[in-house]
Amino acid sequence: MGNNMNGILLVNKPTNFTSRDVVNKLSKILHTKKIGHTGTLDPIATGVLVICIGESTKLCELLTSEYKEYIATIKLGIKTDTLDITGNITEEKDFNINENQIKEVLNSFLGKSVQTTPIYSAVKINGKKLYEYAREGKKIELPTREIDITNIEFMSFKNDEITFKTTVSKGTYIRALIDDICSKLNTVGTMSSLIRTKQGKFIIENTYTLNDIESGNYKLLTIEEVLSNINTITIDDTLYNRVKNGAIIEKTFNTDIVCLKYNNKVVAIYKTYEKDSNLAKPFKMFNN
Repeated sequence: MGNNMNGILLVNKPTNFTSRDVVNKLSKILHTKKIGHTGTLDPIATGVLVICIGESTKLCELLTSEYKEYIATIKLGIKTDTLDITGNITEEKDFNINENQIKEVLNSFLGKSVQTTPIYSAVKINGKKLYEYAREGKKIELPTREIDITNIEFMSFKNDEITFKTTVSKGTYIRALIDDICSKLNTVGTMSSLIRTKQGKFIIENTYTLNDIESGNYKLLTIEEVLSNINTITIDDTLYNRVKNGAIIEKTFNTDIVCLKYNNKVVAIYKTYEKDSNLAKPFKMFNN
């Protein structure tokens, strides 16, 4: 393989690995330095981690913005500093709830809302990651962001654990969502497990383990396969000669974003030009 390797690899991230650990390990296995992921998973979490290799690293920004589906489990009665089971217990509280109450509270989170970013996260404030402030014991005002939850469904409630499935926008912290859910249930809880089951159109059933990849048992998705759900136009020689030089072109498509194909290869992604909606400008260019 090596440096001329291009494509998307769907990995099932193991627990106790950071997303960066996975990228570093794959870089060694596949002998390539041009590699990145499209959405951090907590070390405790498992599931879909979309890895971009070679020219496909240009898709990281596009793929990171896709909605993600998770199956999460809450352990009731304890709260930790990290908001997951790996942290130190900061509070304990009894709970007296039933299935109907849980369903009602889960449904109340549907739609858009504002979420506070957990202190144990890699979000930067003044050039420093939040978890660095936490480890130093420094108080800092936590940033908030708008999130969108398009689906949330109850799965089970057994002993002291609630399991639910949810589909959320980019940047949603499931740990923080769980903390908010428990507050509405008038108790405390922490995330005991998290599985990312889907990202955009990529599903966990199509992922490979690190062992699979190490033994050569994997298939890369091409840029064309990954972008198949985006409006695509085949361009002629004349337009190609302009596009390959990054020209602003007349917008002949009715979507905000379009893939331009030449000789059956995606050569560029163009998007509506903000200064003139009748024109389109380069968003990503590919060297095929």
